[in-house]
Amino acid sequence: MSGACIADFGHQVVCVDKDTAKIAALNAGDVPIYEPGLKDIVQRNVREGRLSFTTSLSEAVSEAAAVFIAVGTPSRRGDGHADLSHVYAASREIAAALTDFTVVVTKSTVPVGTGDEVERIIRGVAARPRCRRGVQSGILREGAPRSTISSI
Repeated sequence: MSGACIADFGHQVVCVDKDTAKIAALNAGDVPIYEPGLKDIVQRNVREGRLSFTTSLSEAVSEAAAVFIAVGTPSRRGDGHADLSHVYAASREIAAALTDFTVVVTKSTVPVGTGDEVERIIRGVAARPRCRRGVQSGILREGAPRSTISSI
């Protein structure tokens, strides 16, 4: 949802997912989640060449000025803490694909300190770790993604 809204502001956005069926559906114009107006935003930005979908993280990251880590953080079994394994795995993959200065952004819903660990991972893996980190606000109002992101 964030990628589509960022593209709607005129930025070039490439959304990456490992699920080939999801990417195929998105490339066919099917949006797997419902938010009022989201399908129109996605289709318009795909048509206008600002929004695309791929399974190739390395291809997308190598050209990116900013990378948003938007993976699941389910609760761990037993203790209920956030399972950050997907965030850290994505950080390692992103680090391996970095070719130039890049801002790496995590969601504000991850626990405090996650950004520090993401940066540590990237600096430990990247051949040329030229990056900064940021945090994406998690205040998108359900049912109004575009108007909420416009007011931030």
